Amino acid sequence: MFAGVNVLIAVGSIIMVLGFLGCCGAVKESQCMLLLFFIGLLLIVILQITGGILGAVYKSQVEAAINLTLTANVDALKNTAGLYKEYQETFQEFERENQCCGLLTGPEDWGENFNKPSSKICQCEVENPSSSDLCTKYQGRYIYKNVSKMISLLFKD
Repeated sequence: MFAGVNVLIAVGSIIMVLGFLGCCGAVKESQCMLLLFFIGLLLIVILQITGGILGAVYKSQVEAAINLTLTANVDALKNTAGLYKEYQETFQEFERENQCCGLLTGPEDWGENFNKPSSKICQCEVENPSSSDLCTKYQGRYIYKNVSKMISLLFKD
């Protein structure tokens, strides 16, 4: 996850330097700076096209890797030993903010953790959950009926 952040910072820095180069080249009317600016932008476009083609060609491998990661995350949600307590709490906060429940299959993703007496996992926090389109009744309590919006965004065609 942090590798992606570092890549975004690096790409942003490169684009900022290129923008500065183009601005200075235009102000000073320097053909050398403007040529470097053009070459930099051309390289970025070529890299984007290459990335798009590779993404289309290796789509099945990318989806398999994402599914493997999601399965590992579901296993962490089901864990009852307390090893992933911080992750589970963070994911519950994500569910409250995005009014969703679960990662892949809904409340089943939580396994036995869902049935703990003090558990407020997926609990629908709407004033009148019975009349809301967001909530559904599951095992005697109202929960959000939508699965994580993050997953639907990832696999949107």
